[in-house]
Amino acid sequence: MITQFLEELPEGMSTPDFTRKPIALTIQEGKSLFFKAIVVGTPTPTVTWGRANGEILFHPSVCEQKYDEASHEHTLEFPKVSPDDADTYKCFAANEYGRAVCTVVLNVIEGRNFHVYESVLCNKSEKPMENEDKVWEILLSADKKDYERICAEYNITDFRGMLKKLNEMKKEREEEIAEFVSHISTLKHIEVSDEDCATFELDMDLKDPSSKIFLYKDGVMVPFTKEESEDPKHSLKQVGKKYIFTIKKLAKDDAGLYSVDVEGVNVFSTDFKVPEVDFAVKIQEVKAEERQDALFQCVLTGPMTEVKWYGKSAPLSNGEKHEITVSEDKLIHKLIVRDCLPLDAGIYAAVAGIKSCNAWLIVEADKDAAGKGKKAARKTTVAGGGSDEDLIKIAKEQQEKYQKEMEEKVAKAKKAQEEREAADAVARAEADAARKAEEEAKAAARAKAKAEAQAKKGPLLKERVSGKIANPGVHFHAGLSDCKAIIGEAAELECKVSREDCVGIWYRDGNEIQSSEGLTISKDGTVHKLKIHKVTEEFAGKYKFEADGRKTEALIVVEDPPRFDAEELEAFKTPVTVKKGQKATFKLPFIGREPIKVQWYLEGEELSDDSNIKIEHSEGSSRLLLTKLQRKDSGEIKMKLKNEFGTVEALSQLVVLDKPTPPMGPLEIVEASSSVIEFKWRPPKDSGGCKIGNYILERNQVGRNTWKKVGPIGPDAKYRDGDVDHGRRYCYRIRVETEMGTSDFLQQLLTTFESFLLAAYPGPPSAPKVVSAFKNCITLSWSPPADTGGTNILGYNLEKRKKGSNLWGQVNPPEEMIRGFAVKDVVEGMEYEFRVSAINNSGAGEFSTPSEFVFARDPKMRPRFTDAKIKSFMVVRAGNSARFTINFEASPWPDVTWLKDGVPVSKKVTISNAEGTSQLLIPSAERTDTGIYTIIVKNIVGQETFSVEIRVTDEPKPPGPVELDENVPGTVTISWDASPDEKRDDRLHYMVMKRDSNKRTWHTVADRIFNNKFTACNIMPGREYQFRVYAKNDMGSSKPSESTKWLISSKKEKFTVNTPESKVCDLQCPPRFIVPLKMHTAPQGYECYMSCAIKGDPTPHVTWLRNNISLNTNTNYFISNTCGVCSLLILTVGPKDTGEYKIVAENSLGRAECSTKLTVRGESSTSFPLTSFNFAHALA
Repeated sequence: MITQFLEELPEGMSTPDFTRKPIALTIQEGKSLFFKAIVVGTPTPTVTWGRANGEILFHPSVCEQKYDEASHEHTLEFPKVSPDDADTYKCFAANEYGRAVCTVVLNVIEGRNFHVYESVLCNKSEKPMENEDKVWEILLSADKKDYERICAEYNITDFRGMLKKLNEMKKEREEEIAEFVSHISTLKHIEVSDEDCATFELDMDLKDPSSKIFLYKDGVMVPFTKEESEDPKHSLKQVGKKYIFTIKKLAKDDAGLYSVDVEGVNVFSTDFKVPEVDFAVKIQEVKAEERQDALFQCVLTGPMTEVKWYGKSAPLSNGEKHEITVSEDKLIHKLIVRDCLPLDAGIYAAVAGIKSCNAWLIVEADKDAAGKGKKAARKTTVAGGGSDEDLIKIAKEQQEKYQKEMEEKVAKAKKAQEEREAADAVARAEADAARKAEEEAKAAARAKAKAEAQAKKGPLLKERVSGKIANPGVHFHAGLSDCKAIIGEAAELECKVSREDCVGIWYRDGNEIQSSEGLTISKDGTVHKLKIHKVTEEFAGKYKFEADGRKTEALIVVEDPPRFDAEELEAFKTPVTVKKGQKATFKLPFIGREPIKVQWYLEGEELSDDSNIKIEHSEGSSRLLLTKLQRKDSGEIKMKLKNEFGTVEALSQLVVLDKPTPPMGPLEIVEASSSVIEFKWRPPKDSGGCKIGNYILERNQVGRNTWKKVGPIGPDAKYRDGDVDHGRRYCYRIRVETEMGTSDFLQQLLTTFESFLLAAYPGPPSAPKVVSAFKNCITLSWSPPADTGGTNILGYNLEKRKKGSNLWGQVNPPEEMIRGFAVKDVVEGMEYEFRVSAINNSGAGEFSTPSEFVFARDPKMRPRFTDAKIKSFMVVRAGNSARFTINFEASPWPDVTWLKDGVPVSKKVTISNAEGTSQLLIPSAERTDTGIYTIIVKNIVGQETFSVEIRVTDEPKPPGPVELDENVPGTVTISWDASPDEKRDDRLHYMVMKRDSNKRTWHTVADRIFNNKFTACNIMPGREYQFRVYAKNDMGSSKPSESTKWLISSKKEKFTVNTPESKVCDLQCPPRFIVPLKMHTAPQGYECYMSCAIKGDPTPHVTWLRNNISLNTNTNYFISNTCGVCSLLILTVGPKDTGEYKIVAENSLGRAECSTKLTVRGESSTSFPLTSFNFAHALA
């Protein structure tokens, strides 16, 4: 994240920025590590390090900050990592114009459990990975389907452990990303295209569109441009929310881990691997005929599982159209294009790693015109890569070469390993020798220091041993330890020496200090103490205690975290109790270094200023005011303070008092007899924050209008009522009483319960429900009563009543109890209602609520026709009877109506209706009875209709006389008079048959003729013809009307052929342009097509040139010569295609040239002549 302090920066000045960011690490306890960062900015920024929780203790044995002037690297080094060092670290770079911040996470695995983590990352039998952070970055951005492949690639064996650790890291990563990105999806990993470039993309919705995006390769920042262009190697293209990164001009050093960061937070990583592979045999141009198969094949220099195939820049996959195969040795790769069509023609490419090759597929049109659209027999056109035997031979050679190279690499690796081990052994020996020499030097220095100290102090203890004086001197039993002190509190440093008579001196930041106001230096035996009574900022620094030439050092780090006064905090913890609708205030003073972030929470939800919430901040205190409080606002109040030194919280409780809610049902009967009813209930869901004082119980005897107050019965949720009479029914209602008031009656608040209790008698069952109703039977069902009266239900009494009557009649016999019943004693069409009462040992209880009124009749049903297939058209011969029957079902019985052409049928038509059937009968049908007959079936539920067309007709009478006439040579026009039935039958038509003198059989030449004329064609001279005309309708055909015989005599003439005298013609000529080339101007990125026409005999040889360089062998141009029409096609025009294009035609008789100029729109180019011709005529 970069913060700029000024709106406009002076010229030449810039804010700090990171060109290399530190990489997150996970490391074992006890190992060393370092974070590295490179920072730029003008003026040169100042770099500091910090951590999220607490401060970094800079000490040579704990942590050091360094700067390398040669590499400009800022380093934070940990000589020996401990679990306490695990945290989120921040690198700050600041100058007078801005500040940049970068975060990095350090995870430490404790030594006792490290073997578990190590098994996640590597196989114990193999060497552990060197770049664990890279593996985690790859896994964080990988798809789940790729986990297994990545684990196998990096020797991860504990898959379950890996998933557990990965899920934890994903949660942390999502929290970091959410700060800058609201949504991220469609992570597409890096892929190489057929245009010698690699791309990867992601969909990302930035919260701030101006957020900076950075690209890193193996942790090093990579510069890129915002749009694609010719020169830059790395570019970013943004389309809406999609970000596409492109790497051009691919090389081996482009391999690595690419990471995309937004404001210092990694959002996506992808691993780009460049296999060491190339094409030993490239794909060649293939020419295939239409409807044939085409084969592209190539051979690689090393084994590869798959290569990527592209057809016209689109990726291809296995399917019906394309078949992709690979040999067992993974060296020979083939692509078969099935069933080639002209649409399949174009450039096809194969991509292996960062290498690619392409070739044309030319589809020639099928020359067999009759076979157009028919698929030819399958056959494969093999490209110029050689036969299968040649490819296998080449592949074998490449495999042997590859194996040899691998053996050489293994041998070199083993040799390098041995050399490294030998060098390590030498280095270890030299290090041991140096360490030994250093220890000897230190021992000599210590001995010298002891001697000098002893000489200054004087001999305290002399003892002659072999002529030498032994004096052990002073040494430390316990040295000083670093101390974190809080402003305003006391801090103490102490150390312990070996002798009581030792005198020491204290130093702060190199200056000697003595006891003074606020600072006490004391000595208690061998223990020396320095005590600061009240710490302030000036006491921070490096303290040193020196005695007898020995010294010990420690740091006092002064912190000022937010904190509360103990008495104020204790008072704040006291719960605040208010009544509903009142206000509550919380206030607590605090101290600590500014800035301090203050947050208030209610039940874990952060509070902000609102209509009923007001938060006020002043220097050293904060106040929360809550108004118009409700019972639901009760809960935990939390005040949270945070500054750079830490976080502190204070907790209190808010209690809002209100009247209680009603007791909770249902009422549960404990005992029920003829003299006692005992029942219990559940306390209210919310007592309003107060203790329950009493339950107020009221009782009502069913049938009376008064409620008797039983009185407060105490806080227990149960009651035993002994003042009941046998056979009486009672209703109870209950309220809760607290110091805040009395609850509402339960039935008034929907949470109430009002339970009818019967002393020994059962309660009423549910209202009877009608299961089914017919004209002679009504079936009922009901649910047993909720209150059984304390005993089992023996049966039920059922009563019925007609609508409009006040008298109830019992359905079942008095001596017979029922459990379910089908009432058969009903009258069809009458309307009834029913009620039921339960019976137990005490007798019959109260009747239920009456059921709804129900008719004794069959259920209503909309009419519908039941025939599977119904004819909608009938033909009846005149004089016969017409009969149409249709079946239906409906309830109640429907009205059936028949219509003819929309009006009621005549009396002549007989309609017969029976149960579920209706029949229409027309006796002795006449032609006038023809029409559309409709049946309408209708009842109170709905209606249904169906129409049938009945056509009454007879065999038609034959047409009138037939006449023949020749209006056009070779044709005969047949005409006839209309049949008498034509006017009465609109479906009548005619059929014409013909017979000639050669075949002597009749055959139809025309049918369904609705006029009286027809022209017959193909009438041959010399043959005798005769025609018949029939009238036809739905009943059949009439008798024919025949024509007279027709004959056209043939005239034979002598046929003479005049053959012209042949002459010898010499067609040979030198080449000549019939149609010259034209000048072309094409937009960049579009295709360009040039063509001209050439004449010459013998057929001239044609050569295309651009800027006098031949193009005939250039696969980027599609050149064709068909019957003298020469063409050149450029699929995608670019600036490099600008220039002069020339075509040269040569044969044995001469030579001809034609040139033109191609200009790419928007590109400047050298001037060329528009179009020129040069003809060299006949050779000698």
